[in-house]
Amino acid sequence: MPAIDGLDRVAAAERLAQGVREAGALALSMFRLPVKAWTKAGSSPVSDADIAVDRLLHERLMAAGEGVGWLSEESADDPARLAARQVWIVDPIDGTGAYLGGLPDWSISAALVEDSRPVAACLYAPVSDEFFLAVAGKGATCNGAAIAATDGATLKHVRIAGPKGFLDKLAAAAPPFAAMPRVRSLALRFARVAHGAFDIAIAGGNSHDWDLAAADLLVHEAGGAMTQFGGGTVSYNRAVPRHGMLVAAGRERQAAFVDLINERRIASS
Repeated sequence: MPAIDGLDRVAAAERLAQGVREAGALALSMFRLPVKAWTKAGSSPVSDADIAVDRLLHERLMAAGEGVGWLSEESADDPARLAARQVWIVDPIDGTGAYLGGLPDWSISAALVEDSRPVAACLYAPVSDEFFLAVAGKGATCNGAAIAATDGATLKHVRIAGPKGFLDKLAAAAPPFAAMPRVRSLALRFARVAHGAFDIAIAGGNSHDWDLAAADLLVHEAGGAMTQFGGGTVSYNRAVPRHGMLVAAGRERQAAFVDLINERRIASS
């Protein structure tokens, strides 16, 4: 259903799609060209391309109407967002390290969050030209075609993407699995679950709202689930928009995986 006293979700998705495609084209036009880059707090890289994309998305999305908050990795945090029922949550370039290294696995990630959960989302990987879109209750697509997470509950021989240190621990305590190549964009890593390319994706600690919100909706609308290791959905637009370890998979498999890691205490070992 559309939002009450706020942006209509379908209209928001259309605005997102237009803005994110434009942002992707801008980022791609600067890709593999000399751009100024520096390191911000937490040793995270940022570049002129990140800032340019952030400004473009802010201009396009915030023109949708008053009363909608804004949270972006590359903008100063405005506490006014905490009083807003709807908030745009944006990562202008997720995987800046890959972007600056000339590698393909970076993306533009943006979502509209309403009452702490994403209701419209776009994720665009310009190098591979994969455009993901989801609206709450209406499913998820990639380049216009419906997508779905893999079904089933088995954990044997599944394809898992995640931090190497955690996968090394997992290998000693879980059924045999296939460790997938690293995807530097966390949002894109989770989108691979929504698309069925990975069976399970893991996020290490210290991920943020902007890494997760769009991919979270994609996974859920594709028939999967993304939760904390202890279970429970992820809440967005909190005072501190940071999260611990997370797992995404098809719903049955995700539940089986959470049971496994908690039973064997893999995450805390």
